[in-house]
Amino acid sequence: MNTAFTSARRRRQLLATAISLVLAQQAFAQDAAPAGEETKLESIVVTGSRIRHVDWETAQPVLAIDREQIQKQGFNSVADILNKITSSGDPAFSRSRPLSSGEGAGGSYLDLRNLGVNRTLILLNGKRLGSGNDGLQDVASIPTGAVERIEVLKDGASSIYGSDAIAGVVNIITRTRFDGAEANVYLGQYDEDDGQQESYDFTLGSVSDRSTLSMTAQYVKEDPVFAKDRPFSAVPRPGHGSDGMSPTSQHGVLIDPRDGRRLTLIPGADPYDIASYRPQTTSVADRANSNEQMMLLSGMERTSLFVNGSYNLTDSITFRADALYNKRESEVQVAGYPLSSGASYGFSPTGELGAMSVDSYYNPFGRWHNPTNPQEVRFERRGWEVPRVSTNSLQTYRFTAGFDGHFEVFGREWNWDVGYTYNRNDGTQRQTGNFNLINLSQAIGPSFLNSQGVVQCGTPDNPIPLGAGPGLCTPFNPFSPFGSNVPGSAANPDVRNSVYTVGQAMYQSRMIDYAANLTGTLFELPAGDLAIAGGWEHRQESGFFSPDAFAQTGASTDLANGPTKGGYSLDEYYVELDIPVFKELPFARELSFNVASRYTDTSTFGDTTNNKYGFRWKPLEDVLVRGTWAEGFRAPTIADLYGGTSQSFEYFTDPCDSRYGGARGSSACLNGFGGQPGVPVNFQQPCQGGAPCTGPDGQSPVPFVSGSNPNLTPETSKSKTVGIVYSPRFIDGLDINLDWFDFKIDNLITADSVDGIMEDCYVRGIAARCSLFRRDAATGMVNQLQYGGQNLGWLKTQGFDIGLNYRLPEFSFGDIVVRWDTTYLTKYESNADPRDPDSPVNPSIGEAATTGAVFRIKSNLNVDWTFGDFGVNWGTRYFSGLRERCTYNLSGGPECNDPNYGSPADTPNGGFYPVNRFGANTFHDLAVRWNTPWKGRVTLGANNVFDHLGPVMYRTPNSQFAYYSGYDIGRFYYVRYQQTF
Repeated sequence: MNTAFTSARRRRQLLATAISLVLAQQAFAQDAAPAGEETKLESIVVTGSRIRHVDWETAQPVLAIDREQIQKQGFNSVADILNKITSSGDPAFSRSRPLSSGEGAGGSYLDLRNLGVNRTLILLNGKRLGSGNDGLQDVASIPTGAVERIEVLKDGASSIYGSDAIAGVVNIITRTRFDGAEANVYLGQYDEDDGQQESYDFTLGSVSDRSTLSMTAQYVKEDPVFAKDRPFSAVPRPGHGSDGMSPTSQHGVLIDPRDGRRLTLIPGADPYDIASYRPQTTSVADRANSNEQMMLLSGMERTSLFVNGSYNLTDSITFRADALYNKRESEVQVAGYPLSSGASYGFSPTGELGAMSVDSYYNPFGRWHNPTNPQEVRFERRGWEVPRVSTNSLQTYRFTAGFDGHFEVFGREWNWDVGYTYNRNDGTQRQTGNFNLINLSQAIGPSFLNSQGVVQCGTPDNPIPLGAGPGLCTPFNPFSPFGSNVPGSAANPDVRNSVYTVGQAMYQSRMIDYAANLTGTLFELPAGDLAIAGGWEHRQESGFFSPDAFAQTGASTDLANGPTKGGYSLDEYYVELDIPVFKELPFARELSFNVASRYTDTSTFGDTTNNKYGFRWKPLEDVLVRGTWAEGFRAPTIADLYGGTSQSFEYFTDPCDSRYGGARGSSACLNGFGGQPGVPVNFQQPCQGGAPCTGPDGQSPVPFVSGSNPNLTPETSKSKTVGIVYSPRFIDGLDINLDWFDFKIDNLITADSVDGIMEDCYVRGIAARCSLFRRDAATGMVNQLQYGGQNLGWLKTQGFDIGLNYRLPEFSFGDIVVRWDTTYLTKYESNADPRDPDSPVNPSIGEAATTGAVFRIKSNLNVDWTFGDFGVNWGTRYFSGLRERCTYNLSGGPECNDPNYGSPADTPNGGFYPVNRFGANTFHDLAVRWNTPWKGRVTLGANNVFDHLGPVMYRTPNSQFAYYSGYDIGRFYYVRYQQTF
């Protein structure tokens, strides 16, 4: 996606010809002036300020994406458009992470400046869009057909909009003066014949002298893409055999009670004979490739309706209202659960499944088949027959209503508005593919062969009726390979219905907002009017997440999950001044200052005041210099403060692992650090079933605990921008902008990660972080870890945004428009614990890590050619190179081309560690359009037209697979048809 500032002269021409702009709480219509009178330019509100201006350009960098630009390119939702801009990173919570679950699953989110999805505020017509309990704002919920324009404020704006506006603000502005009807159809798919997308929308609008009314309805369906259908995700470690595959396989694993060997049944052999089992190998055939059952891109279905309207009650008072309904159905699939039994038969109160009973008929070491020395047996079995599927259904109801108008005092016009916003999300979540541990314990308990030759639960003297349901039982044989006809297999519907469970949860989030604003001019200064805006806002946020009672017990492999419930309220007051200082002077065609301050009083953490200062200076008519300094804050979300604890089997890389760890062989690992014991010299991180991990980012064999923190306090931030906009008079249609930015966030609310804790302890040497986990003194295994939200550390980013927009002179062969946008990072670094003098600064530019990829350069170039009714749009999206810590060839080789890379910030003693460097990647998009004689438009296009794929990266930034999720996953063809009536 490529965007650029539209030239200031172009915008003034649009305004002068009566193109309406809809911003914040106000809309306006440019009325034609009576004959003989000069046309008056109406003042407007620009995102980032409440004061109305005649000129679009402000002290802040605002990126505008108009409807025509959206229609000329092949991205089908607001989220797709925004996630392609150069200042956006790839969200850590997205449809490309199938293990991402919870309320936000299936939604689309924006991550400006790589600062996190919760730190960008989303507005709809100047008012908060609304979010879930976790603070996520689904930018795809607005029908694309309703969008007139999108404005991206790439600057902190808490003084104007309050919490969450740390990284910037996105204001989605809808069509309000549309008169007529329009229909759009969009169909597309990848050239692998998957990932089909279809979208249908219809817009109706009516405009009269006193009222406007418009309605847009949209239906979208996007099919999933499965990991097995792409070369980079078909296996966990492409080109490395079974590395990364799970030893807990769908073939079943029997732990030999005599010597602890891992055995698996020989295909076709007698499952009751001990001699029918052979040692499990590390070959692909004996491992579970979970990627075979996982989605690379989850599926989604969405129905939305947006209605807005206005009515002029008088010449100076207008009533406005809009309503949004959005229903989102999403489905995420991951591989069947890796089941692993404990040491002794039974189901413990702590949620641990015990061994197979010595009296189970399916136990080859049990009393039925080994009467001389019967023994319980431990086992492992992946639930391949029933993959885990999470289905989310979310309905959003949003309504705004208010009055706005204007009046005069002493000949000066003032504008006012009062409004109400209500947003509610109601959701349900259904999860299948997890085991009911209570029923499963019974199914691997005592059983016998009855007189009909059928294995039955219980004993001959006390049988349990066969079946699935209360009081019934069907024995389960975990050693039956997937696809076999071995008795007791999960292919038996009664077995599946008995040992699997369906989990359900309900959730809701609600926002109520009241606001009042007033803006006008106080008096005239020599350089112009002193303008002011002020207002009040009262907001209430509340919500809950309630898993079913069974899920809360921990009696399923969905693990224990506690409820979330809470809320808070706040009152805010703000004032903003626009102060003109010079005008029409040499080297000061204009000099003005903007000052804003917002006071916030909350029910949870007290009060805070945030200020912002900006300036606009035009030394020449075609040069604008601008700058801002702003304070910001982000309050903890409901989930941050009131979320329940939950268990999960987490993926992580132990830094002390002797093959893949970033601190392997260090004194901290071998001798102990931060109160933790040392690990053996040849320590290998245990994965599922306790077997050594065969690659980095392995899954823990024991559950870890995460939860909320009611003592969290707000994040605080400071942002600075300085920029120049150049629109040379001697080159009509050319605009160039260069903006420097600097953001620093302190007191970070960190959704902690296992990797972050472990690396802070061993790689960065932060002793305080070592207290969050425990190692087994004998084996070195991490057997306990608890984490949650915390206020800790800081994050800083710095760089430049460069933009060029050039509408070339009209040629005989058509019109050409060039748009080029680039973001260049000079700094992206963090400190996990600045209280610790030994805590190092961690630079991340150009690094591919589990938390994401930070590119030094992202650049989009877009060339659009129009000739009569025909047009062609060509776009390129450039990503600079990355590096990641080596997984293979640690001494140098094709997968480790810089073995002597050194970064003192990332190693305990300023040593070296090997990295693999990857070159830049560029994706090309092509769209060809034709405006038909019957008011239609046909567009044919291909995104990633050359079918380029990015490199395999084992650190899997923002993805579940060895691939960066911001890269295209293949060539995508589409056709779009638009009909205007």
